[in-house]
This record gives sequence, C-alpha cells and structure tokens, in this order.
Amino acid sequence: MREALRLARKGLGRTSPNPAVGAVVSRRGKVIARGYHRRAGSPHAEVEALAKLRGKPHKEDTLYVTLEPCNHHGKTPPCTEAILKRGIRNVVAGMRDPNPMVTGGGCDYLAQNGVKVRLGVLEADCRRLNEFFVKFVTTGRPFVVAKSALTLDGWSATSTGHSEWVSNDLSRQYVHRLRDTVDAVMVGIETILSDDPLLNTRLEKGKGRDPVRIVLDTNLRIPEHARILKQESEAKTVVVAGDHVPEERQERIRDQGATVLLCPRRGERLDLPVLMDKLAVMSITSILVEGGATLLGALIREKLVDKFYVFKAPKILGGSDGTPMASGPGPKKLDEGIVLRDTEVKRFGDDILFIGYPQYGDRGEEQEGEAEP
Repeated sequence: MREALRLARKGLGRTSPNPAVGAVVSRRGKVIARGYHRRAGSPHAEVEALAKLRGKPHKEDTLYVTLEPCNHHGKTPPCTEAILKRGIRNVVAGMRDPNPMVTGGGCDYLAQNGVKVRLGVLEADCRRLNEFFVKFVTTGRPFVVAKSALTLDGWSATSTGHSEWVSNDLSRQYVHRLRDTVDAVMVGIETILSDDPLLNTRLEKGKGRDPVRIVLDTNLRIPEHARILKQESEAKTVVVAGDHVPEERQERIRDQGATVLLCPRRGERLDLPVLMDKLAVMSITSILVEGGATLLGALIREKLVDKFYVFKAPKILGGSDGTPMASGPGPKKLDEGIVLRDTEVKRFGDDILFIGYPQYGDRGEEQEGEAEP
C-alpha cells in the first residue's frame, strides 16, 4: 500500500476533479505490476496496473489500491469489471470512495462476485493524500489552503508593503511545488497592485503546471497592464468582481484574455461562501491562498481555511507597523483563537514551516465576510 501511495502522488494536481490513485499487484509478496491515475479521462490506476500483467491469473495475486475501485461508468468503464475480467480474487483498498453517490459500491460488488476484499489499510494516509477530493465531494466546496511567510516577530511585510523576500529560496521553491498540486491560487487585488505577481509555477526543467489564477477584486481595479493578464499559460486567470461593476469595465478585462466572475457582495465586500460555491461549479477542488492579510483574515473569520502552511524566517523587523499575516478583527481571548491539529514541521535551510489543520475556537457572533477591496 505504501508503494501504491507513492505512485498515486505522481498524479497530484493532474487528476482533478478526480482523485489521485495508485495501484500495485503483488504475487507472493513481490510487486509484479504498478499503475496510477495520470490525468482526468485517462485509465484509472487499477486498469493501468492490470494491463501490465502477463500470463494467466494466479490465485495468489492481490491488487492493492489506495481508493475503493469504481463500479460506475464515467469517462472510463468500471474498474470492478476490469478486476473481475483479469481474475483477481484478492483486493486491498486503502479507503472507501467518499463520494456519497458511489460509496461502498465497488467493494460490495467485488465481494458479491467472490473477491476477498480488505478495507482500511493505511487509511489515514490515503485520506490525507486525497484531502482535496474528499472535501469537494462531501461538501461541494473547494479545499482551501492558506500560505504565509512571516518574520520571527510575526510580520509578512514592512509598513510600506515590501515583502521580497521574507522566506528563503528553498521555501519559495517548496511553494512552487504546492502550486503544482492545486487547482487554483488566489490573491486579493492589493497583492496585484503592490507586487504585480505572475502566480505561475516555476520548477526545474519546466515540469510544473500552472494553476488557475484567481484575483479577488470587488471594484475591478486591476490594471490592464498587470503581468497576471499578460503571461502565456494554459491556465486561465479569473478576476472576481462584485455584481455592481459596469459591463464596460468587465469587457476591458475580458479583452485581456481573463475571465470575469461576478459575485454577490455582503456589505461592501465579496460574499466569500457564495464565491466558494461558484468556484466549485467551475470544478475547482482546491485553492492555495497566497495573499494578502485582508483576504486571509476574512477567510479565517468565515472559517473557510482547511489547512495552513506558515513559514517562519529568522528575521526581525523590530517595529509595530508591519503587515500581519491576517488583518481585521480577531478574538478577544486566546482560547477563542485557532489551534492547529495534526501538525507537521519541516525545515528549509534556516526557515521553519508549520503545517496544520485549523480547529476553530468559539469566536462568538460570526464576523461579516470580506475580501480585499
């Protein structure tokens, strides 16, 4: 199963909105075939592994797969039929398919047809691997990852907005690997106005794929010369504006090749929960939020962040006027704040990365959602 997980990770960022899945076939403890789901619409992991088998079926052959085999027709035929046709009599699945429309169908069908099925091997690892997919199919909303880089005294930029660079080269390269695995990267308009970023993926030998670039821009202030509108990329740029923006201004941005997505406002800000629903309709299952403080603060208050990546660099601004990780009203007491669970710590040179899943405290009355204006 660990080998199947290793294979499945190769598909991260390529299979959306489908899960990343790996499969191996073993005989007497030795792996004799491997496969993984390479991209949406391509053969599933089980089918790819089974296609590599040679000779007649052997009663000791066991298929290990990170996710319950599908039992329904989609862009590809059911994997259960391929398993039965190849004569596999033993299947070990890491986890059931979390999709409420298909849960249990694959394993139950195999068991009804004489296959010995075992479930739950390395289940926590399998669920972590497909946490984007699990959130998307069970809630209908994207999995939101928040990334921030901070000095030791907690600032993401100086009082002038200067932030190049808080973290080191190794940390920034890791962020590009994160971009390579998500469907979209999101920033607020202030980040565009201050940094003019590309928000593409830059990995060695050009291996990375660009995520969809999402800019939250309530009043559609993005300059027509912004680099995010000018780059050549297979991924599109989506500018999210309030539903009050004049059509003429929308057309000017569309003429630059971007998509303008209108979203209702709550007060003077974009309604973030409604926006998440709209992005899900676009089959965006995961979002990496990279800035800025106003946007991240609003997402936190709406409890929309599912995972945090917080880099700490050995630098100190030594003042009280920098830009924080998140801005806006916070809790009045420490026990009302966010506790990260299932934490992981990584080191990149002198930088330290904290990874964790938020356990939101009771902040009392919900704050009004807002994004960068």
